[in-house]
Amino acid sequence: MTEAAAETPSDRTANLTVFWQDMQSQACGCHDPLIQDVFSTNINDHPDFPSALASLLGTKLADRSIPATSITRLVASILSVEPDIAEAAAADILATYDRDPACPDLVTPFLFFKGWQALQAYRISHHLWTKGRQHLAHHFQSRINELFAIDIHPAARLGRRLSIDHGTGIVIGETSIVEDDVSLFQDVTLGGTGKLTGNRHPIVRRGVMIGSGAKILGRLVIGEYARIGAASVVLEDIPAYSTAVGNPARIVSTISRPA
Repeated sequence: MTEAAAETPSDRTANLTVFWQDMQSQACGCHDPLIQDVFSTNINDHPDFPSALASLLGTKLADRSIPATSITRLVASILSVEPDIAEAAAADILATYDRDPACPDLVTPFLFFKGWQALQAYRISHHLWTKGRQHLAHHFQSRINELFAIDIHPAARLGRRLSIDHGTGIVIGETSIVEDDVSLFQDVTLGGTGKLTGNRHPIVRRGVMIGSGAKILGRLVIGEYARIGAASVVLEDIPAYSTAVGNPARIVSTISRPA
């Protein structure tokens, strides 16, 4: 399918409905009595995926200042006017299922993977940031950090079909851009080099994989489908379809672009 032949809103709604039906079917297949209430409360008691997502984030992000009911209502209202957020959340689950051999089904990332949960909470904070509600966006950024040990600035721009594996220690700075189909492992930093203003964080193109502990610093570009090895420190642009490793990172291989 070309970009010009993108799905219509009705197509996307239908696809999200099928996705939700699959999730509910998987939840109903669990017969462990000690976990059935978790499945019911978070999945089977909800009429659709956006409702379940709003409830989950409300429960996760609540604190003594803002109760779960208030956050759930806020998230539900955002999803009603920005359905792309729920569609992106479902796409992230599918990406996690496709790429993570430890993910057995669609239910597991939704309920138990903090990388996926943190990413969806970021999507809400990003919406708030773009609507001029920066203080509330920062509050959610702080809660995400406290809960998940993942720090994503609400102004960062992140695409779809992202996979955050394990997640602990990930830092994504304010002016970072992460395109679609990117995979990040734990302890990755997309950070600055000390420049105080302006665009100062990395651009990560489509399909990139960044290994655990890698530090990518400054306004540089990681080309599409590049791979960054674990614990690498990247201070310069990395070409598309290349593999870079080491401190400082050096290119060790490059594959031909697909035809």
